[in-house]
Amino acid sequence: MTLSPELDERLHEASARMHRAEHVRRLRETTAQQIADVRSTLEDLEVELAQEERDVARLEGGLSAVLARMLGNREERLERERAEAVVARERVDGHRARLAQLEADAAAADAELAVLEPASREYARLLAEKEQQLIRSGDPRARELADLGAALDRLSAHVRECDEAHQAGRGAHEALGVVLGFLNSARNASTFDMFGGGLLADAYEHDKLTSADEAAWHAQRALDVFSRELADIGVAARPVMPKVDTRWFVDAFFDNIISDVLKHQRIEKTRAEVKKLAQWVADTGAHLQARRAQLLAERARLLTRREELLRPA
Repeated sequence: MTLSPELDERLHEASARMHRAEHVRRLRETTAQQIADVRSTLEDLEVELAQEERDVARLEGGLSAVLARMLGNREERLERERAEAVVARERVDGHRARLAQLEADAAAADAELAVLEPASREYARLLAEKEQQLIRSGDPRARELADLGAALDRLSAHVRECDEAHQAGRGAHEALGVVLGFLNSARNASTFDMFGGGLLADAYEHDKLTSADEAAWHAQRALDVFSRELADIGVAARPVMPKVDTRWFVDAFFDNIISDVLKHQRIEKTRAEVKKLAQWVADTGAHLQARRAQLLAERARLLTRREELLRPA
């Protein structure tokens, strides 16, 4: 309907680049918040690690070691402190790795934004050029067609953003499912242990909890990506994985029915928290699908109107 099909194509390309720039910019802002959160957490964890390492050093030598040896519980206390120091180190290393991943994401976003930065100026220039052509054409349908084209571009961008968020949610849900699988196995071993499972049950339980802890870091990474995609469509969320406390295996050195029950309760609590998080991801995914359906319905309505305007009399 316009006098220059080439101009329409250039305008469409500029619009796509501009929407992509807006998308990446929102992701970058969310990533910056995630980086700040992780840095703050890391500072606290590094303090905690230093304290745990000091506790180990005191029991390995010095007055604390002498007193513990006199009381006859040095080895037990040292084993527990070493285990807690190992867990503290793992958490520091995990958050450092998460921080490195987030900083890499931020750098990639900055690089893409540098390429896309001129898109908004190009889009505005092309819009003005097209507006002049449409005005000169004198066709009363020209203005509405231009508005419909802009609205369709926006809807296409919104549908794409919903799809990206939904895909990220699926990844997060799958990652949470892996964590739940390990926690379910640990819970079963813990149940058996309460009825006299012994060292084999403790070892199996420890193995599954360690695996759950490793899987939890992958799940947190997936949740970070999901929360950024949600922020891009206006949904604020900062989901955080609960701790999987691998120090529990130290309770094997003090194995009794009370410690077995406490371990079981801790596993159940963590498992319930992960299930709740997985349910939230699933519910949010359903909301995204419903939103996508609404956007597609609106797009179909606009396409019908556009066809009516273009149909020969």
